[in-house]
Amino acid sequence: IEIQANEPKVYPNNTPQVAAVAAEEIEVGFVNHYYLHRFLATEGEGFAARNYHPRSGGPGSLILVSGVGILEAGTNKENSQKFIDFILSPVAQQYFANQTFEYPLIEAVKANQILMPLAEIKKPDIALKDLADLDGTVKLLRETGLLP
Repeated sequence: IEIQANEPKVYPNNTPQVAAVAAEEIEVGFVNHYYLHRFLATEGEGFAARNYHPRSGGPGSLILVSGVGILEAGTNKENSQKFIDFILSPVAQQYFANQTFEYPLIEAVKANQILMPLAEIKKPDIALKDLADLDGTVKLLRETGLLP
């Protein structure tokens, strides 16, 4: 409700939000961290936006986890497994760490040095399984007027 009281602007995706913060069109955008790092890689350190990690460890410091799996009904399980093996390989994880500014999933690959170490991000006391209620989330967003 507090966000809605500020009459937020809606953007089609993360990239224009980061650009709008840098241009001082908006004060804050809620985006994944790596969108800023893409701008910094091309625009340099003079780019006028930065990521913020809440010191209190509230929901804004939530770390989203990506997953991969093979469907039981899948018809090409061998190639599916090869793909999973590849994206979990050191060469692919190194790419994700250095080119897309993601945190790597394997210990053999270190996170990009420009990223805040995961151990230093104060995480909220929220179990990811407690965030699985998509219908409840949509209902709440509609009740607050943030979704039509």
